[in-house]
Amino acid sequence: MTTKPLLDHLNWRYATKKMDPSKPVPQDKVDAIIEAIRMAPTSSGTQPFEILVVTNDDVKADIRKVAWDQSPVTDGSHLIVFAAWDNYTEDRIDAVTKLNVAARGDLPMLNAYYDKLKAMYLPRDEEENYAHAARQAYIALGMAMVAAAEQEVDCTPMEGFDPEAVDKILNLKDRGLRSVVLLPLGYRDAENDWLMSMKKVRKSRDTIVTLID
Repeated sequence: MTTKPLLDHLNWRYATKKMDPSKPVPQDKVDAIIEAIRMAPTSSGTQPFEILVVTNDDVKADIRKVAWDQSPVTDGSHLIVFAAWDNYTEDRIDAVTKLNVAARGDLPMLNAYYDKLKAMYLPRDEEENYAHAARQAYIALGMAMVAAAEQEVDCTPMEGFDPEAVDKILNLKDRGLRSVVLLPLGYRDAENDWLMSMKKVRKSRDTIVTLID
């Protein structure tokens, strides 16, 4: 059995515009994508976001209404919502510290490191902290998209939605979270997706890469 190179998977994937609602993604493939999200690197290991995996048809329909009526929201079998912390708090950072101590031992440097982090983050403006947390969610989004390609599962990253409306639908405010980006998972509808047959377009390497020797 040969393993397909990663770049082949990345060339295969595209932002699927039309998914086949009759083809659900198997749970083991969803689990692999979720695990890639969980394993994504984040600043200081804080993982300042959560994901909501929506399979309820009514909830997906409500979200589609506030997501520019994009059909993958409902046609995909799973909708992953990346929701970032609305702010960094002492309790949240302390929980990260405890997690590290439990795994690595009660090292003085761990407590000192996260105490320094609190000194930096807690005085900052709430919106600045949310923006920082949201950027960490985007790192995980990238990992999810690569994992989906490796699993040959189609996905479409979406910023085109009303975050406040999605927050209300999912009761995120009560959990101290704010929606950042959506990622429907499913399988392409080859006969009805206008984008599928189009050639992938990317800038040339020399256009986007500068070598500084």
